[in-house]
Amino acid sequence: MLQTISKLLFSVILFLVAFSVSARGIYQTDQDFLAETFNNKVPKSQVIWIKGDIRQNVTDILGHNYAGLRIRYWQDMRRSAWILEEIGKTELITFGIIISDNKVEAVKVLAFRESRGDEIRYPAFTQQFKQAQLEGNKLNRHIDGISGATLSVRAMTVAVELALYLEQFTE
Repeated sequence: MLQTISKLLFSVILFLVAFSVSARGIYQTDQDFLAETFNNKVPKSQVIWIKGDIRQNVTDILGHNYAGLRIRYWQDMRRSAWILEEIGKTELITFGIIISDNKVEAVKVLAFRESRGDEIRYPAFTQQFKQAQLEGNKLNRHIDGISGATLSVRAMTVAVELALYLEQFTE
């Protein structure tokens, strides 16, 4: 009897541990995202310096100060790729965002470190961003939320808004 209870308790604990970390994961490396985006011909990275009016607008978009001095991006003749991080609830989420003609071509979750909310990585959710543009510093469309993933949805939305905003400063 005691052995059966011990096995059951162990199984429950194992299930709870597995469930609590199930959302965490690296789904695609930065290098793989860039190689896929540019058909294995990744252009040299470029930077946008975050200063002056740009810094203020970045702060307004994110809702907090941006800690870095510059943001890196990759650009070929047709489009640009951005690898941006934003806090979900307590942890960083890494996004890969592709912009073409000042519109979102694609957005991907590259790494998710939160315990919940990783549903934002599925195409059923990310397709909402396709062809989105900025009006002011906000997306020109409503993004439907996901119950239990409100902060992850917000993180993706502001990362996309940031990429679209910064696109206007690319060469």
